[in-house]
Amino acid sequence: CMSPQMSLEDLIAAANLWIEGDPDPATRAELESLVADRDAAGLADRLGERLQFGTAGLRGEVGAGPNRMNRAAVIQATRGLATHLQNQGLNGPVVVGYDARLSSRQFMEDTVGVLVAAGLPVRYFDESTPTPLVAFAALQLEAAAAVVVTASHNPPQDNGYKVYAANGAQIVPPDDVLIAAAISAAGQANEIPHIPWPAVTGSELCSSLDAAAVFASYMEALTRPRPDRGAALLRIVYTPLHGVGGTYTQSALEYGGHEVVPVTSQFAPDGAFPTVAFPNPEEPGALDAAFAVAAEDGAVDMIVANDPDADRLSVSVPGPDGWQALTGNQVGVLLADWSLDGTHAAPIVLNSVVSSPMLGRIAAARDAAWETTLTGFKWIWNAALDLEDQAEYVMGYEEALGYSVGPAVRDKDGLSAALVFADMAAHEKSEGRTVLDRLADLYREVGVWGSAQHSVRFEGPGGMDQIAPALDAVAAEPPTELLGTPVTGLVDYRQGAELRPRYLGATPLLELQLGDAGRCLIRPSGTEPKLKIYVDLVEPDAAGTTAELMQRVDEVTRRAGEVARVAAAAMGFD
Repeated sequence: CMSPQMSLEDLIAAANLWIEGDPDPATRAELESLVADRDAAGLADRLGERLQFGTAGLRGEVGAGPNRMNRAAVIQATRGLATHLQNQGLNGPVVVGYDARLSSRQFMEDTVGVLVAAGLPVRYFDESTPTPLVAFAALQLEAAAAVVVTASHNPPQDNGYKVYAANGAQIVPPDDVLIAAAISAAGQANEIPHIPWPAVTGSELCSSLDAAAVFASYMEALTRPRPDRGAALLRIVYTPLHGVGGTYTQSALEYGGHEVVPVTSQFAPDGAFPTVAFPNPEEPGALDAAFAVAAEDGAVDMIVANDPDADRLSVSVPGPDGWQALTGNQVGVLLADWSLDGTHAAPIVLNSVVSSPMLGRIAAARDAAWETTLTGFKWIWNAALDLEDQAEYVMGYEEALGYSVGPAVRDKDGLSAALVFADMAAHEKSEGRTVLDRLADLYREVGVWGSAQHSVRFEGPGGMDQIAPALDAVAAEPPTELLGTPVTGLVDYRQGAELRPRYLGATPLLELQLGDAGRCLIRPSGTEPKLKIYVDLVEPDAAGTTAELMQRVDEVTRRAGEVARVAAAAMGFD
């Protein structure tokens, strides 16, 4: 990684070196223009640092230089991955897929070209495909690895490079460190052996996958364990937000017997994302078109949305004041409760440490095991694999709209989650009830839970360097109370990893325990110079009608938000 304090002359020298090794004339021209203009800020932004390969692979803005996603970075990353697989002596093909972002097809072609040139067999999707289908195919083919070119729900200008290990889950340490080291040793991109497209498709090592056939196998794997517990048809408005989920999620829902009303303005894959500024269903305004379609239709039971690579799911249901978007925690606990149907011998459900502890209360009530993990589905599924001799995986979730129901895909999966959630909603409808009625039943059983987040940004140069000292200060002198709620203890997840399982290892996370009232978590964002504060509160008194309970949940959630803001101030962050 180069220093962000490099002089202009050093930046120009670094730019010229990158230009020499860049096989893409477009990104070469971008850097050449900045060099000609002696644009210090533009050069520093692209060359002062390098995108770091980690357990999430690579992700960043598309453009020129080592601090951007581009063909050179993809070629180097793929050479590093190939070296790692060869060093590990892994057999089996590498499965490669891509989403519909504007640069994804080219990055997929480069990935295949480098892998085949390295002598590795490749099975690739020749059309943009949901990430869960790529992960499913890799598991079915007993692949040595899989690569998906995707930036998931990031802004339109971004792209990414996601890697799965031979166990079908995303890579975890030490694989990420070993691959990163191999990438660093890969050399200039234009010197890495690379068979261009379409010549590479003629290689005996390279063959395409039939996406329709893979989807048919996927549906068979999903539908075999589906319980028939009574249902009525649902009318569902669906949007893939210009992503790749469209025909797949619609087909899955229609297979389940539901009628799908597509948001036609957002249905075709389009990496320009013309109707949304930020293609994330959690972002304000992202679902406006879906709400408009539902309002015009007048007979809709539910609105569902995927993010652009279809590994996340958003659900909105009719509420007392119009359409109500369920939180990731609410969808997660509903899916868990529905899936814990008594058919598993020793069931286990999992969620990330920043997701609601309400899942643990439901698991205890259903005689199921519950585990928490570090953030990321890589940890949820590696935990499930570590525990498979003790318990049968049922489902896992993260509060950021990620769910994995059943064992078919070892990652979050917005396709299967949509189908299973629709099954549950249809069952409630057949009983003359709603999804909110079922959620209210859970609140009556395990307490009213509310969750909220608050972020604190460290502005200016060196913002990232302020994060660790901030955590040190809180750990040394935690607040004694938050908005009148006593702080009863502190857990520092940076310590004691040897006493915890690997899926809950050392991580920069602090937990302020609030006794029976809940907890407050503080962690860095990982990609930005900010701390995230998560608060989960519970009130055991959960009497009342569904509408009254939903109002009470809103009140508890608002209080959780106030506690998060008070925590930031008490720790000197605001």
